[in-house]
Amino acid sequence: MSSDSRPIYLNLIKIKLPISGIISIFHRLTGLLLFVAIPVSLYLLQLSITDLDSFNTVSALMLHPLSRFFVLLVIWSFVHHFITGMRFLLIDLEFFLHRNTSRTSAWAVVVIEAIVMLLVIKGMFL
Repeated sequence: MSSDSRPIYLNLIKIKLPISGIISIFHRLTGLLLFVAIPVSLYLLQLSITDLDSFNTVSALMLHPLSRFFVLLVIWSFVHHFITGMRFLLIDLEFFLHRNTSRTSAWAVVVIEAIVMLLVIKGMFL
């Protein structure tokens, strides 16, 4: 019998991930979402510049609440991915390497992201 006290399996639900880990996971997810949004965005752009009827169709589509949610999700993905990417670049330059500064910089990402998104939402619905 082994005296090893490590778990036999890794239960991701029971693990309390630090804020830095959560930010990292969301960075990867937002990168994936941005990648998936590229063809959809390019198709809608191509459709909107084809002729006036197509432009009106795309304009009407963008007024739908689900479309606005999709646009807001893509904007949030870009904001999060950009700000977190800047944080990771600073980590590569050997800033925020210690536990406390890493946690502080991760919370700074959340706060900056929330401020930017509040400004975007305010601009979208006014």
